[in-house]
Amino acid sequence: MKENKNRQFAVLGLGVFGSTVSKTLARYNCEVIAIDKDMECVSRMADIVHEAVQGDITDIHVLENAGVGDCDVAIVATGSNLEGSLLCILNLKELGIPFIVAKAKNKVYKQIFEKVGVDKVVRPEKEIGVETAKGLLNQSIIDMVDIDEDNSIIEVMVPKSWVGKTLQELDVRNRFRVNVLGVRYSNHRLDVTPYANYRLQTEDHLLIISKAESITKLDFLAYFFVIKHDKIRI
Repeated sequence: MKENKNRQFAVLGLGVFGSTVSKTLARYNCEVIAIDKDMECVSRMADIVHEAVQGDITDIHVLENAGVGDCDVAIVATGSNLEGSLLCILNLKELGIPFIVAKAKNKVYKQIFEKVGVDKVVRPEKEIGVETAKGLLNQSIIDMVDIDEDNSIIEVMVPKSWVGKTLQELDVRNRFRVNVLGVRYSNHRLDVTPYANYRLQTEDHLLIISKAESITKLDFLAYFFVIKHDKIRI
């Protein structure tokens, strides 16, 4: 994979989402070509990105002239105009862009974009809503990574009722059908081979992997997984 400063990104559409993506990539020294019809949006990005261009993203000649064909990744950041987004995606395919990301405003758009070959579809409003609700409902979750639709790895604070007990005594694999991958101690060191007789401390975190239906049996995670399985994380 190229270093950030050598990777080229095209951001097509400079609303709130597209502008945020452009600014973030630029902050990490990525070369960004940002395109939008609205000159005001383009002007705001002119001093931030490598190149800011006013133009119609559904016009393949505009994309070609801006150098989008040389980019490693293109982000279609419009999302609300299905026809326009599809035309832009087809243009990007024609230009041979290796990886295409598209914003979708709903599930139907997402399915259509996936069918035409978009590599990654994002629904920012839904994902932010889920993350916000998740944070409000459960303070035990430190981090979570979805492996697929059914399995996740999460880092959680040790429940109060588990403090002072050993992993062997808790027997979470047989009781809850979850596997403890490791323990992160209060000094932030992660131990992926904790001893079965180690007694959990108040400030410890657990790294757990399991199917979601098994993890919901843990009372302190139940709310989180009811929410989590209303979406797939990006």
